Amino acid sequence: MNTILRKSILGIAGLAFTGGVFAGPIAAHADTPAHATAGKPVAAASVQGEQSTITLNDEQTANVKAIIAATKKAGLPERAAVVSIGTALQESKLENLGHLGDKNDHDSLGLFQQRPSSGWGTPEQITDPEYSTLAFLKGLKQVDGWQDMPLTKAAQTVQVSAYPDAYAQWEKQATDLVNKHWTK
Repeated sequence: MNTILRKSILGIAGLAFTGGVFAGPIAAHADTPAHATAGKPVAAASVQGEQSTITLNDEQTANVKAIIAATKKAGLPERAAVVSIGTALQESKLENLGHLGDKNDHDSLGLFQQRPSSGWGTPEQITDPEYSTLAFLKGLKQVDGWQDMPLTKAAQTVQVSAYPDAYAQWEKQATDLVNKHWTK
């Protein structure tokens, strides 16, 4: 009995560690200078399934702009902003969420529903839109071929969600938001 229990605990710890490798402790701030890409709007890459859309309020629009600014700060292209915004649309509807008690998934916080217990940062860091975006982007950069993946696969590889296909519904709105705000 002890052996079975110990193996179960070690298996769970291994899963938690693996999740932490992809989603966990990430140094959020990149040293790469920002660059703006001039030219044609970014196209939605491989839109999958029915698309959802929400009307954004001023706070949500400010968070879109913060995600775009952090993406530029990290020196990443518009596609990274699309993946980030699509992820935040699914995770928080672009609202910088604090702890929601029983409505919350464990200790998930902020735009990306990152968890302090998984090594994403402190609650204060995770609820800072720039920090949380840079942390997400750091994880995204570790995913080989993320630039050519459907949004849902790239987001899922970083986020390790229980609902991996849910990100797909935000591809079009995320693309439209990046096209609207990237050069502003």
